[in-house]
Amino acid sequence: MSQTELDLIDKKLLDIIQTAFPLVSRPYAALGEQLGISEEEALARVKAMKERKIIRRLGANFQSAKLGFRSTLCGAKVPEDKLDLFIADVNAIPGVTHNYLRDHEFNVWFTLIGPSWDDVCATLEGITARTGVPIMNLPATKLFKIRVDFQMEG
Repeated sequence: MSQTELDLIDKKLLDIIQTAFPLVSRPYAALGEQLGISEEEALARVKAMKERKIIRRLGANFQSAKLGFRSTLCGAKVPEDKLDLFIADVNAIPGVTHNYLRDHEFNVWFTLIGPSWDDVCATLEGITARTGVPIMNLPATKLFKIRVDFQMEG
């Protein structure tokens, strides 16, 4: 089976864990029961898809604003000779949720979440101080959030 080939059970498993991961003491047993497989097989399949990089991460998504956190979209014009340093610096920050390289004048885009606006701004200032690259800070004025599920089965 190639890296992107999935059997029907893998597809069903992905459909479930995207939106309805069981919040119980033995989630893989619950997943196995739903799919007609053992707890061990459910866990092994998830591990295998993680190793194959089909699953990037398993974890909760929180509405950060409802928890009092602030977020912003950031863009930077990073010279080629500073690209590796800049990306490594940004990727090391726990509040960075996405980081993308683009073929554009602003070639690096990332999102940052912090416990306060002061913390977000201080983090961005720190990146600029360490890398010498100014960052365009674009806080959202209105949230347009869509739910994205990738329907795997069918």
